[in-house]
Amino acid sequence: MARLGYLTFVALAASYASALPSTTDYGILESRGYGKSTLSLIQCLKTKSVPFYVQQSPDWTEYATTFNSRLQYEPAAIALPTTVQHISDSVICASNNGIKVQAKSGGHSYASYSTGGRDGDLMVDLENFNSISLDDSTGVATVGAGVRLGNLALGIWNQGKRALAHGTCPSVGIGGHFTHGGYGYSSRAFGLALDQIVALDVVLANGTFVHANPTSYPEVYYVMRGVADAFGIVTTFYLQTSPAPPTVIQWSYDLPQALTSVSAAVDTFKKVQTFALNASAVDRNLGFGVTIANNATSFTVHGTYFGTEAHFNTTIAPALLEGLPTPAPDSSVEVVDWITSLTLLGGAATLAEPLHGYNERDNFFAKSVTTTEPFPDDALTSFFSYVLNEGAKPPVSWFSIINLYGGPDSQILKYNESFAAYAGHDDLWVIQNYGDVAVNGTYPASGIEFLDGMNNAMTSKLSEYGAYLNYVDPTYSPAEAHQLYYGEELYQKLQKLKAVLDPKNVFSNPQSIQA
Repeated sequence: MARLGYLTFVALAASYASALPSTTDYGILESRGYGKSTLSLIQCLKTKSVPFYVQQSPDWTEYATTFNSRLQYEPAAIALPTTVQHISDSVICASNNGIKVQAKSGGHSYASYSTGGRDGDLMVDLENFNSISLDDSTGVATVGAGVRLGNLALGIWNQGKRALAHGTCPSVGIGGHFTHGGYGYSSRAFGLALDQIVALDVVLANGTFVHANPTSYPEVYYVMRGVADAFGIVTTFYLQTSPAPPTVIQWSYDLPQALTSVSAAVDTFKKVQTFALNASAVDRNLGFGVTIANNATSFTVHGTYFGTEAHFNTTIAPALLEGLPTPAPDSSVEVVDWITSLTLLGGAATLAEPLHGYNERDNFFAKSVTTTEPFPDDALTSFFSYVLNEGAKPPVSWFSIINLYGGPDSQILKYNESFAAYAGHDDLWVIQNYGDVAVNGTYPASGIEFLDGMNNAMTSKLSEYGAYLNYVDPTYSPAEAHQLYYGEELYQKLQKLKAVLDPKNVFSNPQSIQA
């Protein structure tokens, strides 16, 4: 396909029937409250042979149900494109009828923004864009935007024993994960998921299709790596893979005595933080985090190391464990291959995910804190005081993960805001605070208050902090979200680009960049 200027659209390979069987159904849709704009959208999609579902479609519930059952929304329609032309036509149909658009890759948006984050948007489900192809000569993987992380990892491993840095949950879609950051334990070695994107195929707000890289449509390449939800729909990712490490040291130390008192918890984390900044023991090959869970009874330091077991046991582990409470018997150090490591981190028997019929759900609320500096003593004291008091009698099941992004030799630090529309490349620590209840239960208001309190216990003692966009918090106002996720300088730059690339705010959710 030629990629010169604003590209000509891919011709339709065949005519596709929509899920709407006949024009007689419009009366049913109108009787169910469909407005003129939605009916016009549906007619447009049908005329252009875009496959789609509406509420009366047999599979509507399967595709419309959100991953986060706490936040369920009803799209105006769900497009299920099989070609780039279908995506382009979907965007044009929605834009011409004043309906907002959001793409769904895996559907794991914490705020259900892949469904729109509100009722009445057009959801473009990318599940049919699931191809994975590895170029042996360059190591670049060409990947459809509907691929999930587990299938991506298996695909590039099976085709060439290659690896990418990304998160640990196999069912997460690459679309939002890669375009809004994307952290995994290998990120300190390879960079964030976002940093490995060397090019993208994108449908823009006016329906045009472009191939974006550092020299072709550089402004699109820039914004789609950080703020894709507000600027376009990726159809294909071009990802620079790395050779998979020949062995991975999978390690975990459970330190229950760390939570016997606030002072013990603070002292333990301070020692872990000192270790994290120790260049004689820590380099890019070590990735790790601290997880606190089980009603504040579990304090675990865990991660991966790309190197020899001997070096880990003689240099890294002693430096980490010096002065820490004695690890529990279930602590472990295991030597595995790359794909086994990912499988263990994913927590299931396999990384493989179904291409269709995905039904994983959770009922949760989450918040985050990012900081470029080491946590000061008063912030740690405030945080662990909250964790050991309110956290011991919570209204929801909860965990807190504190992941190391920066530190000695971190390859995340190679990049900055001039490289991509992402404000977190200089983060040292990123905290995710997460609370959930039964999938079919009612999430209590006190659960949100509890997580707010956990965040505030830390941020109230920090002079500067931010938040991580892939742990999006829908309770923030747009102004709060923009400040925490981007900062004022980057947000103003993004507003100007939005006015050029999407002046009608076609790609929109409750916290997205507005022209």
